[in-house]
Amino acid sequence: MNHPTPTPTPLTAPEATPPAPVDLVLPCLNEAAALPWVLGRVPEGWRAVVVDNGSDDGSAEIAAAHGAHVVTESLRGFGAACHAGLEAATADLVAFCDCDASLDPALLPAFADRVSSGAADLVLGRRRPAPGSWPLHARLGNAALARSLRRRTGLGLRDLGPLRLARRTALRELALSDRRSGYPLQMVVRAAEAGWRVEERDVPYLPRTGTSKVTGTWRGTWQAVHDMRRVLAAAGTEAR
Repeated sequence: MNHPTPTPTPLTAPEATPPAPVDLVLPCLNEAAALPWVLGRVPEGWRAVVVDNGSDDGSAEIAAAHGAHVVTESLRGFGAACHAGLEAATADLVAFCDCDASLDPALLPAFADRVSSGAADLVLGRRRPAPGSWPLHARLGNAALARSLRRRTGLGLRDLGPLRLARRTALRELALSDRRSGYPLQMVVRAAEAGWRVEERDVPYLPRTGTSKVTGTWRGTWQAVHDMRRVLAAAGTEAR
């Protein structure tokens, strides 16, 4: 007696984990003290990409223990760490934030709304300093560079702060080459040259709790200003 061939039961494919809506790049050099707070402020559903740039205080292990995706970048430099994070990113949107607890990642969803809606291509955080958060020499250096940037690009920017967000593919197309402190400035210059809509949003700037405070020193500020002047000069304008 012939029996009908049973209809195979379709297999249910396992649900794929949806990609994170935003990858948050956190360049890190000896930030063990700040990492728990910073990672605890990452918006829900976003992926934290901590780029360890030579820490010797256990920062990478702390980041991994708090659920971050850890990338190691052996070439020292703020730009090197940021770009390694961009290369490791897979989300449509990529954000950048310092890892010393001076800026709050929880503010970034408002940036993402502007970019994802098409209202802006690059959103930057304009730092509003709390007492003790921004040494005078660093503030003056930033103001001078912002003035040079306005002359170079025509953008009405007042700050070159590291809190920012844009689309990953568009950032990669900028072909950023600086691997030191000039990286964030080069990003803005090339974005302006490409006709991007760039805007600022006010954000609180908090006293650092991280252990790496190089940018708060005279030497660190001088190096950052030197790097950024070099970027402006390479773009064809003398930074005065």
